[in-house]
Amino acid sequence: MRYRKIEQQLFVNNRTNLKKHLGPNSIVVVNANDIMPTNADGTMRFRQNSDLFYLTGVDQEESILVLCPDFPEEKYREILFLRETNEQIALWEGHKLTKDEARDLTGIRTILWTGDFKKIFHTMMVMGNVEHVFLNTNDHYRADVTVDSRDQRFIEWCQKKYPLHKYERLAPIMHKLRSIKSREEIALMQAACDITEKAFRRVLGFVKPGVREFEIEAEYAHEFLRNGSRGFAYEPIIASGANSCVLHYIVNDQECRDGDILLLDVGAEYANYNADLTRTIPVNGRYTQRQKDVYNAVLRIHRAAIGMIRPGVMYYDYHKEIQKLTESELIQLKLLDKADVARQNPEKPLFLKYFAHGTSHMLGLDVHDVGNMYHKMVPGMVWTVEPGIYIREENIGVRIENNVVITNDGVVDLMKNIPIEAAEIEDLMNS
Repeated sequence: MRYRKIEQQLFVNNRTNLKKHLGPNSIVVVNANDIMPTNADGTMRFRQNSDLFYLTGVDQEESILVLCPDFPEEKYREILFLRETNEQIALWEGHKLTKDEARDLTGIRTILWTGDFKKIFHTMMVMGNVEHVFLNTNDHYRADVTVDSRDQRFIEWCQKKYPLHKYERLAPIMHKLRSIKSREEIALMQAACDITEKAFRRVLGFVKPGVREFEIEAEYAHEFLRNGSRGFAYEPIIASGANSCVLHYIVNDQECRDGDILLLDVGAEYANYNADLTRTIPVNGRYTQRQKDVYNAVLRIHRAAIGMIRPGVMYYDYHKEIQKLTESELIQLKLLDKADVARQNPEKPLFLKYFAHGTSHMLGLDVHDVGNMYHKMVPGMVWTVEPGIYIREENIGVRIENNVVITNDGVVDLMKNIPIEAAEIEDLMNS
């Protein structure tokens, strides 16, 4: 395991909190993600279902969690089913969890092999007074899933075999629970942010005219891996010059030229939790005056946004305020005319040419984490803060992004130690 051992109490508490949201006579089933194929006999790297990891800490394929809090026999109220290993699997794939290791990891006492699942599950469904069956779906508001997941296939099988039970959506409960992070989760996210900081500082000493974007990507990867991360939390955006104005640029194949701006949207993963950092730096170590003016405008918006985030805030109200601030900064940069802004169509505001994305999103086990964007912010939530200004006609795109925890008194910035002032970035690049 690359990351430090996570105490089982985190997962015990997560399951306990889930059970509080279930009605009587309920059963919950959560499946591991599939190992996705590529071509021939190839497969993609395994990435665990975030909900299963949240409830168990298990990072292994073909795992199934079943919770049935009211089952008459106590040992069947929590069951983890694991893939049974053998010498052949051990030879080709390496070690898999033993039952004792799974008990120590999860705090679940009843560990069975997946070969026993259908028999045990049938017993629970027909003899456990089960009425409500909570099954898992991807209900993220931006999800566009075109392949059947293991959970989806299970839903189809379960509803066909047991058509008269009452089926419920697990996702809304999981979204509510996962959107508020525990101290242990925040500590894991801080570790991801700290690894990201180390890599960013390394990159500041590496970047110069003539390097290719993918060489910078390699510097990040090296620092992430050597510090216990499995790598990038998401596809890294390493965008120089005109590429800095492409919001989700991931080609990373261009040469960084003297005088270019370089937008770096790169974060590390740690223990399945994610960091999400953006900084914008000068390739040659010195911002031009125009680049610095744009950078400082975005930095002012960034700091104002952090000052606005607090308990009780509604995201879309906050985002509208950031749009107004951005509009004002665009006028100061002479990108918008004040008179034109006064006459603009409110349905098509002029600032959208230079700032077209959201200011923030929730962060956690998923980079665009689950949670209801229409609910008020509450303590324990972790949000990104990432305003930007993108001037395509000048090949200048600037975004600045930190990750903050909502507290009773405002926020705690998990990236407060990462260089952000233009002068500090220049000093580090030229030291």
